[in-house]
Amino acid sequence: MPYSSIDDLPPSLQVRLPLHAQSIYLAAFNNAFADNADRGPEEQESSAHRVAWAAVKKQYRKQDERWVARDPLRSAGS
Repeated sequence: MPYSSIDDLPPSLQVRLPLHAQSIYLAAFNNAFADNADRGPEEQESSAHRVAWAAVKKQYRKQDERWVARDPLRSAGS
């Protein structure tokens, strides 16, 4: 089901991701969820989570246990 706000994201995401990354996740998840309305509910949701994580990983990377912003020059070419 789509998320209304960052506060609705799972607590594990709220703790792990910086605020900007949470915004990216929220927007990507909701868009992917709507785009996959023709799929079954479980596939629709799992696909939306995969898309959301891919969107976060375009701008953030995991360094040790933290998520940090990627170098803007490097991510432009990725």
